[in-house]
Amino acid sequence: MRRYREREPRYAAFPIRVSTSFGHPGLAADTILSRCFGTSAQVKVPLGSRSYDIVIAPNALANLGERMAEVLKPGPCLVVTNPTVQRLYGEAAKRSLEHAGWAPIFGVVPDSEGAKSLKEAERLYDLAIERRLERQSPVVALGGGVVGDLAGFVAATYQRGVPFVQVPTTLLAQIDSSVGGKVAVNHPRGKNLIGAFHQPSLVVADPLVLHSLSDREWRGGLAELVKYGVILDAAFFDKLTADLPLLQERALSALVPAIARACELKAQVVAEDEREGGQRAILNFGHTVGHAIEAVTRYRTYLHGEAVAMGMVAAGAIARELGMWAAAEHERLVTWLQEAGLPTEIKGLSARALLEAMAHDKKVQDGKLRFVLPETIGRVRVRSDVPNELVEKVLRELGAN
Repeated sequence: MRRYREREPRYAAFPIRVSTSFGHPGLAADTILSRCFGTSAQVKVPLGSRSYDIVIAPNALANLGERMAEVLKPGPCLVVTNPTVQRLYGEAAKRSLEHAGWAPIFGVVPDSEGAKSLKEAERLYDLAIERRLERQSPVVALGGGVVGDLAGFVAATYQRGVPFVQVPTTLLAQIDSSVGGKVAVNHPRGKNLIGAFHQPSLVVADPLVLHSLSDREWRGGLAELVKYGVILDAAFFDKLTADLPLLQERALSALVPAIARACELKAQVVAEDEREGGQRAILNFGHTVGHAIEAVTRYRTYLHGEAVAMGMVAAGAIARELGMWAAAEHERLVTWLQEAGLPTEIKGLSARALLEAMAHDKKVQDGKLRFVLPETIGRVRVRSDVPNELVEKVLRELGAN
């Protein structure tokens, strides 16, 4: 300790400082490498006076409080998280927030899709009211897509809307659900049926926290990542194909640019169609069948990304049957998903039950199912003229009974 005190003035002069308080053995090394070689990015979501930044930077969680203070006035804030994320990153977030003048109040919700409910939202309202949070007090979502959707819904509805900050801790949330302002809770008859559009003031995505994800959760995020290549950017699909081995290793050199590009693509779509009146619907590629799979299995069997992977295969097969999409292109998508370790067959589920679940999907328009169908890698089209008989045929070909 004496020697450290003697050297402390020299340490303080170093231009790069790295927090190693996360506890994961690989985080310190990745942080040091990324800070030395500049692996970070920032993406703007251009929405006029409601524009906001997506900060993608290793060790960004350590600077969360300061980044929030740049766009919001420090004071009380409600941090919504789950037990797993609280155990891993709650203390680091609390320390960072308090250091910047924030007074965080933690609301811990179950670590499951079931947390996206009006019951859990009411519990968070009770906490906010009890602690006298005001209209300028932000809600901070520290977690994955479930936490982000629930926290955003609470932010959109508490006192008719309070500021909202996304701190996504899963790959799926960093590239998709944290960007664009769609927030919701589920209903027993369907996913995301009760919700709003409420844009965050800031998104802080720290790729280092992704080291704590299970391999299965990681693969689920890869499904949403490749979705952007299929619907919008053939070159990005090619890059993801070339970089898949690095992405499977979670290498920052491939991961940070991939997260940034996915966020750029989503930001472009959101800027053109914030409330999903047209172009934004293409982001639902794979979600019509995917949401039905989740609903039929009561959100217990498949992760969201796994369901979307199967949904993308189903959408591709429908497009192929309609003559829109070449068999070779379909094979490229299926091969990518398989090499990423994602499911590409729908086994053990009832085709009729899936069709019934789709009928309650919020994307139904004039009583007709809407599918996002690929035409080629990098371009898709929304169609509402797909016969139910064809959908059922494809589902059965993919293993449904």
